[in-house]
Amino acid sequence: MEGSDVEGIVIAGAGLAGLATALGLHRKGVRSLVLESSATLRASGFAFTTWTNAFRALDALGVGDKIREHHLLYDRLVTFSASTGEPAAKVSLKMQGKSGPHEIRCVKRNFLLETLENELPEGAIRFSSKIVSIEEEGKLKLLHLADGSTIRAKVLIGCDGVNSVVAKWLGLPKPILSGRSATRGLAEYPAGHGFGPEIMQFIGQGFRSGVLPCSDTSVYWSYTWYPSSDDGDAEESVAKMRSYVLVKLRAAKIPAEALDVIERSEMSDVVSSPLRFRSPLALVRGSICRGNVCVAGDAFHPMTPELGQGGCAALEDGVVLARCLSEAFVGAGTGHDPGYDAVAAALQKYAEERRCRAIQLITAAYVVGFIQQSNNAVIKFLREKFLSGLLAKALITMADYDCGKL
Repeated sequence: MEGSDVEGIVIAGAGLAGLATALGLHRKGVRSLVLESSATLRASGFAFTTWTNAFRALDALGVGDKIREHHLLYDRLVTFSASTGEPAAKVSLKMQGKSGPHEIRCVKRNFLLETLENELPEGAIRFSSKIVSIEEEGKLKLLHLADGSTIRAKVLIGCDGVNSVVAKWLGLPKPILSGRSATRGLAEYPAGHGFGPEIMQFIGQGFRSGVLPCSDTSVYWSYTWYPSSDDGDAEESVAKMRSYVLVKLRAAKIPAEALDVIERSEMSDVVSSPLRFRSPLALVRGSICRGNVCVAGDAFHPMTPELGQGGCAALEDGVVLARCLSEAFVGAGTGHDPGYDAVAAALQKYAEERRCRAIQLITAAYVVGFIQQSNNAVIKFLREKFLSGLLAKALITMADYDCGKL
């Protein structure tokens, strides 16, 4: 172990939270090392809804305009009944929030990750570097990697996803299966797709589906449902899953142009997975940070996708965490590292700022998902007559948040 490298700040995972944290620290003149288990940046999920709060974070990181240039700005959100095909709610997205006008786009995940990566100095990310275990070595953390090498870290930030090694070390319980699964895909239209700048949601009959144009030539889609034994072998392959989704949507009142998006998707552009979330009680009782270790992104607050806030919250985490840590490092003076106590205080400050926000988002997402996909007769009636508009406005309310500057 004597030959182990000693690093100041090690970030586990080059996803949205990890790269946002690294870039935020870089903007403040603080070096970090990102360890990514894959050989390249991972773009699973294809795209994600990027709400107003996410653009506040991206602006704080200095990349907001680069994202805006390549993605459509939405005018409205329309929720349709999957049973009748009629609009259940229409919500304008051209409205003022607490910190200025709202803006919502569907951003390609690989484009955003590459944009963040390109802003980092060379060598900031070390690929094929998976942390498999963590030991304490005095006030340092000894990180054992899958290739047998080790790294000593003065600060460890876990941005390593729902199966986080860092979250496990902190004692956070594993995320819970929600009972729902999601299939997502991306369709390309080289000659243009013809969709307007709006989010379309189809809700009812036990599922929730969405169609969101990313740019003039690409459209993202999603389908969320409760798996059952009646699904047969749908989850055996991507091809069978896509066929299953199309059968379900054709049996509902879904317009042909929305079905075409799914039909166009290449097999390599479709992915399916069970939905997990961390119990809000686990965040009330559990440790988000301990000493010089903390978690962010899905390692901190995995949530179901009904609010479209998972990726947005990860970007918020990155900005807040970089701000708190950089204050400690910059305060120590040029060429000096802050002491263990100063780092621990900075991470505790981050945890206190983010805990309630994470609990709120996880809880709201679960409740919205339950209402949207329930087959209970009373809930179905209320959803189609009254609740769809309120649920749509809840999305706007959760996005009306500013994580602040670096």
